[in-house]
Amino acid sequence: MPPGKKIDFVFFDAGGGHRSAANALKMVIEQSGLDWEIRLVNLQEVLDPLDVFRKITGLRLEDIYNLLLKKGWTLGSAQLLAGMHAVIRLYHGPQVRLLEKFWRSRDTDMVVSVVPNFNRALYQGLKQASPATPFVTVLTDIADYPPHFWIERQDQYLICGSAKAVEQARSFGYPSARVFRSSGMIIHPRFYEPIEKNRCEERVRLGLRPGLPTGFVMFGGQGSRVMSHIVRRLDVSGLDLQLILICGHNAKLAGELAGMKTRILKFVEGFTREVPYYMHLSDFFIGKPGPGSVSEALAMQLPVIVERNAFTLPQERYNADWILEQDTGLVLRSFREIGGAVRRMLQPEALIRMKANAKAIRNRAVFEIPEILKKILGGNS
Repeated sequence: MPPGKKIDFVFFDAGGGHRSAANALKMVIEQSGLDWEIRLVNLQEVLDPLDVFRKITGLRLEDIYNLLLKKGWTLGSAQLLAGMHAVIRLYHGPQVRLLEKFWRSRDTDMVVSVVPNFNRALYQGLKQASPATPFVTVLTDIADYPPHFWIERQDQYLICGSAKAVEQARSFGYPSARVFRSSGMIIHPRFYEPIEKNRCEERVRLGLRPGLPTGFVMFGGQGSRVMSHIVRRLDVSGLDLQLILICGHNAKLAGELAGMKTRILKFVEGFTREVPYYMHLSDFFIGKPGPGSVSEALAMQLPVIVERNAFTLPQERYNADWILEQDTGLVLRSFREIGGAVRRMLQPEALIRMKANAKAIRNRAVFEIPEILKKILGGNS
C-alpha cells in the first residue's frame, strides 16, 4: 500500500451521530498505524452558500433538525423529510458544482460519506472533479429509508451494518463486489474497553443503592422532555428501581429532572463522554430507537426499551423491528406503558435471555470498516 493516502470523511452535525461515527473511525485508523491522513469534512460548511433553509429561517439545516429533536417536534417527520428532499433536488445542480469545486481544490484518494440525503450530489461532484477516486457510503442507520436517503443508483461502494441494508443495496442493482457487510453500527472504541470499577461501589458513590435494578435513560445529545414523563410514571409504578438519566446538552431538562421530588432514586447528568461507565452501572436502557444509542446499549449488554409511533423518525422505525427480531428489548407504542414494560423486562428469565442475545451480537464495525476501506483502496490503486 503506497504511503500517505488522503481520505476525506464527510459528516454533518444533524443529530450528532454522523460526526461521532467519523471521529470513531478516524481514531481507530490513526491507532492502527495505517499511513493515512484522515480529513473530516463538514458538509454543512461546504454547502453553506446554498443553505436555503438558513435564508428562509435564519438557521442552518442541521440546526433546524437538532431543534426539532430537542423540542420533540417530530410528528409528521416523514412529510418534512419529503419536503427536504424536494429542496435538495431543486438545488442539486448548484450543490454538485460546489462539491466539484471543493474536490478540485484538494488531492484525495478516497471520499467516505457517513451522511444520508446528499450522496447523489457528493458522488457526482467528486466524479466530475476526480473520476478515478472511489466514493464510499457507510450507512449509519441499521437500514435505508428509500428513496434518496442512503442508497443511490450510482457506481460506488456501500458498507452496510445489517442483512436488511445489504438486501436493499442488492435491490438497487449493486453487485456483490460493491457491497460490504459490517457486523453492526459504528460506536466509539471506548465501548470495547474493559471497565474495572465495582458496580455496587460506584452506584453508592452516585447516591444510588448498590443492589437495586438500575435503568439508564438517554435520548441522544439533545435529550428529550419525554424523560420527565418516564420518571413520573416509573415513580408511581410501585417498582423498586433507580435511574441514571443522561440529558446531553439540554441543561434545562437536567435541572428539571434533578429538582423533581421522587420516590425512586435518580442520578442526573448532562453532556458526558462517560456513557460506557454509566451503562456499566445499569441493567437496562430506555430511549429512542436511534442506531447509535441502541448499538451502544447492546454492546454494554443492556436490553433496550424503545418507543415506535407517529413521532418516531422514519429512518429509525425499522430499528424497532430489528430489536424485536434480535430479541434484545421491548418496543412500546407509547412510553405511557413504561411501567409495565420495565416490570416485564425485570422478570429474571426475560432479563437473562435478552442480555445473552445482546452479548451474542458482537458488533465490531468500527474495527472492521478500516480494513474494508483498505481493501477498496487496494482495488483502486
